[in-house]
Amino acid sequence: MIEKCNNSSTPGLDKLFWKYLKKIIKDIICLKKFIDITNICIDIGYWPSHFKVLTTIVIPKPNKEFYDFPKVYWPIVLLNTISKFFKKVISERMQFLMIYNNFIHLCQLGSFKQRATSDTGVMLTHFICIEWVKNYTTNILSFDIMQFFPLLNHHTKLVLTLKFQSFSKTI
Repeated sequence: MIEKCNNSSTPGLDKLFWKYLKKIIKDIICLKKFIDITNICIDIGYWPSHFKVLTTIVIPKPNKEFYDFPKVYWPIVLLNTISKFFKKVISERMQFLMIYNNFIHLCQLGSFKQRATSDTGVMLTHFICIEWVKNYTTNILSFDIMQFFPLLNHHTKLVLTLKFQSFSKTI
């Protein structure tokens, strides 16, 4: 899960680099303690304030003639490394439960393990080739639904969906 995390990425306020956390969790006892903390946070429905602390740094984009406008800077948000690790654990657990219980439609590809967006291209090519073999013409309709999402009440929708899918109330 954290193998792909960049060892040299800038840590948050905890000053912990991924390479050190990777070594720590190789110890089974330490890993069990992290799992216990994650389980307790889920069970009591509390996320410690230490994990919510973040730092924002602003980096100027290179090769700009003028730095008079905000859009020539990149704001970078640094979360605590341990907080990121716990969020990854919880995300993996929820994703496993959703896929295991068939809560996710087969056409949902983005942001899921073994369902990368690049798989969409493979599936689309496959469907087109099947139609070509049948001597059919293939049409594709795509549209941008990005502007639809700001209109949703994400918190309520997420809570209702998790409740409908029988997730525990603490999650």
